[in-house]
Amino acid sequence: MDEAAERKQPVKEVAAIKYDPAADDVPTIVAIGHGHAAERILEKAQENDIPVVQDAGLAQLLSKLSVGDEIPPEVYKVVAQILLFVSGMDTSYGEKIKSRTAGSGY
Repeated sequence: MDEAAERKQPVKEVAAIKYDPAADDVPTIVAIGHGHAAERILEKAQENDIPVVQDAGLAQLLSKLSVGDEIPPEVYKVVAQILLFVSGMDTSYGEKIKSRTAGSGY
């Protein structure tokens, strides 16, 4: 299925995280949405050039949490991989994450 066709399918769940390696020990949930709310979160991300990574399983797990919650330890590795992927888009952010996660088990 091509990207355009995939994007037209309704989004069931979205979880947005924030991580500032200079200020945060662990990424936190900043938005959670289901159905129409999920679509709106994605629209806002696109409008603000915020990278979006699709991982239905991770979104489902994170959507069980509350806004403001830290991500649970069992998803550190997956989230670290996503953050490193995103950091490739922003070199200065990537350097902060790499220095912060080195030797931390992420």
